[in-house]
Amino acid sequence: MTIPESLTRALALRRDRLGAFGAQARWHALVGSTNDEAARWATDGAPEGAFVVADEQTAGRGRRGRTWTSPPGAGLYLSVVFRSDPTTGLSVSNDPATMLLTMMAGVAVAQGLRHATGVPVTLKWPNDVIVESEGVAGEDPPDRDAGVRRWRKLAGILAEATTSGNALQFVIMGIGVNLRSADWPPDVAARATSLEALTGRLADRDAVLVALLESLAEQRRRLLAGGGDALLDEWRALSPSSRGHRVHWAGPDGPRTAVTAGIDAEGALLVETAAGGDRIVAGELIWE
Repeated sequence: MTIPESLTRALALRRDRLGAFGAQARWHALVGSTNDEAARWATDGAPEGAFVVADEQTAGRGRRGRTWTSPPGAGLYLSVVFRSDPTTGLSVSNDPATMLLTMMAGVAVAQGLRHATGVPVTLKWPNDVIVESEGVAGEDPPDRDAGVRRWRKLAGILAEATTSGNALQFVIMGIGVNLRSADWPPDVAARATSLEALTGRLADRDAVLVALLESLAEQRRRLLAGGGDALLDEWRALSPSSRGHRVHWAGPDGPRTAVTAGIDAEGALLVETAAGGDRIVAGELIWE
């Protein structure tokens, strides 16, 4: 569908900073999933930086097959196409610019939201953009159950790669941001917040979108120029919970508990257990 004129103007004003990340766009009033739409477009040849944005999703999704609730007008539902770095010739498993894409997106989204809104968001491994419950406008004081760490999720990131053998074809980076309060299901409402709740005013969706695209463009340029170590340092600085916080998960031999000890060069979460150090690359964690 035709891109709204307000978004066209906002993109044009930042064209020099956006580069490929503002050149090709598709907008939908209603779509099943922006990730699915972007993947179809990428299969047909959409270049890196092309993006799909929607006013509403009927089949939005998050990690591990969860539904990402996407009420009309309540969020920013965005998917961006990334392609492999043509200068390296490396396989997906050996290409730092591919392995660190999700970490890169986390830094870009957090910094873009901070710049656009002033909200001091942080990151929770692997891909949640969160705020602490204290001081959230319009919320009751958080419960203080013993041993439970209170935070609310503002945005999420879902990377979905398409490969042929060990060669990367493209990665679709889905980003969902809660712009305003909505009639979320009870399980979502208990752990979510919105820019409206945090700031007390309605967010300008076009301004937030352009800020995220600009931040993605900047971080992508840095990553392709060999800035992986600096990127990981920025991610660590944006994620205080990645060090010194207790986590629990279901191990093959039963429940496990550990204390976070940072991330490694590939973005895996390091933890210290009673038996020694461990490395978590995927899975579901419960955070205190």
